[in-house]
Amino acid sequence: MKRVLITGGAGFLGSHLCDRFIKEGYHVIAMDNLITGDLKNIEHLFQLEHFEFYHHDVSKFIHVPGDLDYILHFASPASPIDYLKIPIQTLKVGSLGIHNCLGLARVKKARVLIASTSEVYGDPNVHPQPEEYWGNVNPVGPRGVYDEAKRFQEAMTMAYHTYHGLETRIVRIFNTYGPRMRLNDGRVLPAFIGQALRGEDLTMFGDGSQTRSFCYVDDLVEGIYRLLLSDYAQPVNIGNPDEITIKEFGEEIIKLTGTSQKLISLPLPTDDPKQRKPDITKARSILGWEPKVSRAEGLKITYDYFKSLSKDDLFRMAHHKTF
Repeated sequence: MKRVLITGGAGFLGSHLCDRFIKEGYHVIAMDNLITGDLKNIEHLFQLEHFEFYHHDVSKFIHVPGDLDYILHFASPASPIDYLKIPIQTLKVGSLGIHNCLGLARVKKARVLIASTSEVYGDPNVHPQPEEYWGNVNPVGPRGVYDEAKRFQEAMTMAYHTYHGLETRIVRIFNTYGPRMRLNDGRVLPAFIGQALRGEDLTMFGDGSQTRSFCYVDDLVEGIYRLLLSDYAQPVNIGNPDEITIKEFGEEIIKLTGTSQKLISLPLPTDDPKQRKPDITKARSILGWEPKVSRAEGLKITYDYFKSLSKDDLFRMAHHKTF
């Protein structure tokens, strides 16, 4: 039985990856310091023989007994609210954390896949964004702690690949949504859904003309799984190229929820990207992957999931601390 370590395993994406690898017959080791992760996301796996959980900060030395075939590094704050509150930890998990994961991979002779992000493109001057685009990032702006942590993480991973011959994979993840998102994380989709559930007006930044492209989590996980098992070491965009403005998206959420909320405008944050749309040519040609779940279908599943939760669960998710 192959063994996989998933850092950030109690987070939104990490927990869905744990589910997928269990389903595929792997022995799964989830690792998380629970700063932004939540044990509720993986509690259904605790009873399984081939699932383990390590409560550990990957910025510190990592010890995992036994063989490892794969390491997926998904530990990181991933939202503006988180990385503005804990900027140093964000930088550390993208530097010390990736160094520890790559060192462990060398010892275990494991293949590493790292979670990078569309944020490496910054506020892009090229649209849609192909992997060859180097980005337009402000390294000293408020978002720089996350953007540069991910850019450094990619550079460190490629250095281990070229210098040590380590098997590495890099996925650049675009906006993803689905069950288990945190409703207070500052990103547009969970913010809109959380506000809709509470009967509040939906707050958009600026005039809502900026665009995003939303990928349903099951599609993303499929792309990551295919990339891990591929022979391609360069970065690959995984996301849904179906682009929409924030204003149009807010109107979709209001229609979905059937309520009378309004869209209200707040000042635009510093360095907020004006456009987001992945060029997925590489994913299509190399992995045979493209998203299957439409935004209408995915949003209904996601909204129904949150509607099914208890008030206690919704309160806990809305007030989850990042310290």
